Amino acid sequence: MRIASILVKGEPALGVRTPRGMLNVTALDAGVGTSLRGLLERGPDVLADLARHIAGRSGAPVLSDEEFSYRPLVPEPSKFLCLGLNYVAHAAEATYEAPKYPVVFSRVASGLLGHGEPMVVPTCSSQLDYEAELAVVVGRPGRHIPKERALEWVAGYTLFNDGSIRDYQKRTHQWTVGKNFDATGPLGPELVTPDELPAGARGLRIQMRVGGEVLQDASTSDMIFDVATVLADLSVAMTLQPGDVIAMGTPSGVGAARNPPRFLREGDVCEVIVEGVGVLKNPVVRAS
Repeated sequence: MRIASILVKGEPALGVRTPRGMLNVTALDAGVGTSLRGLLERGPDVLADLARHIAGRSGAPVLSDEEFSYRPLVPEPSKFLCLGLNYVAHAAEATYEAPKYPVVFSRVASGLLGHGEPMVVPTCSSQLDYEAELAVVVGRPGRHIPKERALEWVAGYTLFNDGSIRDYQKRTHQWTVGKNFDATGPLGPELVTPDELPAGARGLRIQMRVGGEVLQDASTSDMIFDVATVLADLSVAMTLQPGDVIAMGTPSGVGAARNPPRFLREGDVCEVIVEGVGVLKNPVVRAS
């Protein structure tokens, strides 16, 4: 199943992608609500219940692509945690040693964007960089999650572009400011439930294309810390909650590491592509 956070005539809703198109499940049943986080907070069986409900409405009308737009998949996560240096080749190009424990930083909700919305190069910098990432959405509360069962806590997978303002990121040893400029973090377009992918989303091709040019190209099997390890390690410190997002790091090929550097410019179009998960596409504009 593929679930999206959408806007229909300016109103938030939840949609489910079907072979016929996007089904507005909020319009079918107002009790579903408009928030993916809120839906997941109802319990671990809620997605299976939703799938059965939709199966019984196979003839319901669907939206054309012109009738809706995407919001960030989880616009209001209680936690948005990101992994740095989770691919050996990216750690090397960033001149860091491969970490022995996950490198974690946070993103805030004000920087998130939906599929199709513009990423914004700020007036104070010309160093907006791209980072293609697989992201995990947590499905139920968990603390001290055992690694061997950790995938049971995954509601699904989506895509993230960890837009980074590199000169601000490098001003301090903490990356928070450079990673949290407004309108730099596209998330979506859809939550893909685990039954549609290999366990832990391993072995999937991950790419970044800018203007059709492939600038990052790797496999999720190249991650230093896999999904189960990350969920277990993070839950030692904090209780993971439904709707929490964990971005799993980016492979090599980022713009800052190129010679000469390749930062995003007005008119560029970024595409994060992960096999089986989809395409997250966003244009780039310059702040006025």
